[in-house]
Amino acid sequence: MLNEKLINPKSIVVVGASNNTQNPGGSVLKNLIDNNFSGDLFAVNPNETEVQGIKCYQSIADIPKVDLAIIAIAARFTLETVQILAQQKNTKGFIIFSAGYSEKDEDGKKLEQQIVEEIKAVDGTLLGPNNIGLINQNYAGVFTTPIPTLKPHGVDFISGSGATAVFIIEAAIKTGLPFASVYSVGNSAQIGVEDVLEHLDLTYNSVTSSKVKLLYIESIDNPQKLLKHASSLIKKGCKIAAIKAGSSSAGSRAASSHTGALANSDAAVDTLFKKAGIIRCYGRNELITVASIFMHPKLKGKNIAIITHAGGPAVMLTDALSKNGLNVPEIHGAKSEELLSKLYLGSSVSNPIDFLATGNAEQLEIIIDYCERDFSNIDAMVVIFGSPGLFEVYDVYDVLHKKMRDCKKPIFPILPSVVNVEKEIDYFISKGNINFPDEVLFGNALAKTLKSEKPTANNTTQFSADFKIIRAIIDNAENGYLHPKEVKELLLATQIPIVNESICSTKESCITAVQKLGVPVVMKVIGPIHKSDVGGIVLNITNEKKLIDSFNKIMKIDGATSVLIQPMKKGIELFIGAKKEDNFGHLVLCGLGGIYIEILKDVNSALAPVALTEATEMIQGLKSYKILQGIRNQEGIDETKFAEIITKISNLVEIAPEIVELDLNPLLGNSKEIIAVDARIRIEKS
Repeated sequence: MLNEKLINPKSIVVVGASNNTQNPGGSVLKNLIDNNFSGDLFAVNPNETEVQGIKCYQSIADIPKVDLAIIAIAARFTLETVQILAQQKNTKGFIIFSAGYSEKDEDGKKLEQQIVEEIKAVDGTLLGPNNIGLINQNYAGVFTTPIPTLKPHGVDFISGSGATAVFIIEAAIKTGLPFASVYSVGNSAQIGVEDVLEHLDLTYNSVTSSKVKLLYIESIDNPQKLLKHASSLIKKGCKIAAIKAGSSSAGSRAASSHTGALANSDAAVDTLFKKAGIIRCYGRNELITVASIFMHPKLKGKNIAIITHAGGPAVMLTDALSKNGLNVPEIHGAKSEELLSKLYLGSSVSNPIDFLATGNAEQLEIIIDYCERDFSNIDAMVVIFGSPGLFEVYDVYDVLHKKMRDCKKPIFPILPSVVNVEKEIDYFISKGNINFPDEVLFGNALAKTLKSEKPTANNTTQFSADFKIIRAIIDNAENGYLHPKEVKELLLATQIPIVNESICSTKESCITAVQKLGVPVVMKVIGPIHKSDVGGIVLNITNEKKLIDSFNKIMKIDGATSVLIQPMKKGIELFIGAKKEDNFGHLVLCGLGGIYIEILKDVNSALAPVALTEATEMIQGLKSYKILQGIRNQEGIDETKFAEIITKISNLVEIAPEIVELDLNPLLGNSKEIIAVDARIRIEKS
């Protein structure tokens, strides 16, 4: 939990305060004054007695007790300052702007940790260092501008980058998106994005708290905390959208050089966000657009009326909506003819409803009323209205303002003329409205909000597994790939169906094995990891001569120690895998198996634990799903059994977290059974 003195201080000291508002100490003091901080405000600067009308102390030792310290001095002076504040001045909240800590070098990292220990010793909270500060309803503790419009039900925004926070605020102001709070965590020496989200969760009030949270993340240091509190907030009725930067190797290097953080696996981020119910965005304008949609009434259907005075934007929006599974249904019948008669000649009402460049406010109001009252196949309206610069459009935006409040169906305003009608848009925003400047960005974002996942963080499905056998195998094994015999025992203990098999190291044992298993059989090399790459698989062995010849051939392969003989099975080749991904835990994957896993790369993944419902969604979300259902007289698979095995693998890696890689490839599936015919498991013990 964040200390209350950081969130709602009754007194603030700016250490490094200045009359020069072009440096951090002067700018933050100005922001505090201009935004009407109601508590006691102190300044410290050894060279001043008064700063911006505020009494200034020459030494931190001379100030009264104070709740929050905003520190804007060189890094080398901060430790002593923090010690005096924490030990003598009862200070519990700290914001440090300075750079030169863990992002710089080892000495900076050590200094940062010493500061954290001093603050933790008094149960205080540090935001930063190397950040821009904090803005909330109580105070504007940042050295940057602009300060956004603050409303209790605006968005809560947490950013791992101060500069990025400024750019997002700037863009949001242009659309009218209000904020409830802005947290810039900087180096996250004590608290990061996850910790602030935890605070917002634990202090959430369904009446007074913001219901929209935005995140900009460069490093996910505690995925489980993020998952827990994001899913908790979403279940309470919140919406969360996030950018996770550093998803590519080049992006990862950029993130590391800026924050001293390592980027996490992009697939793991996707699965984490999906499990939590977070909408992932890939740029600040997309993030703002998604947030702005959240601030409008909820869309209850997929049928959209596009109302426009310009044809091109309507066509592009129609394409964006249609490609994303939303509908722009045709409007026809007596009521549509009646509406058409009230518009200028040349207008169209089939949808998009185009009332021409000469269309006016009165006609817009009529169109909206018909969509609200008479067109039952319409769930929401998008109004596109700008201007060629020939006339003012205040009256049009007045109509929009009124109808957005009167109508039960949501109305989304797209106002693309950001130069010609800049004053009118500012006027529209000043009345408490949020608009969208780009129709395609809006269409894609609207679809993304409708496809957002419900949190599954607490959903689990447990199948019975022999815990003692699993742990005994893992505890007794060496690091590396397990022997096929151990793999078989693990799968059996997890109740995963496997094909009958026999491990043979002599020709005689091969003959004996086939007598028990029956023909045809398949023979596989034991030793090399990628059997098919080295010619280590022979199919459809039906007689003793081919059996002996295959054994002789395989045992000549470099690294071969023995062979595995299994009965030939028929079915669709499937794949299930698991991979330990740093501090995220295990990713569990599924898809088509065999060589198709590498060629098609059609794989879905989820973070363990994976519930049966999640496993089913993974299967049904595959691009190759129609193949699994059965196509062109080819038998499909038993989806339920496939989902059960995915969940059992999830259970296995929960019992044995030492498993770092697991491949069931292939499994063979048909309508009657799904059976593992090849598997490999690698473990690492810390």
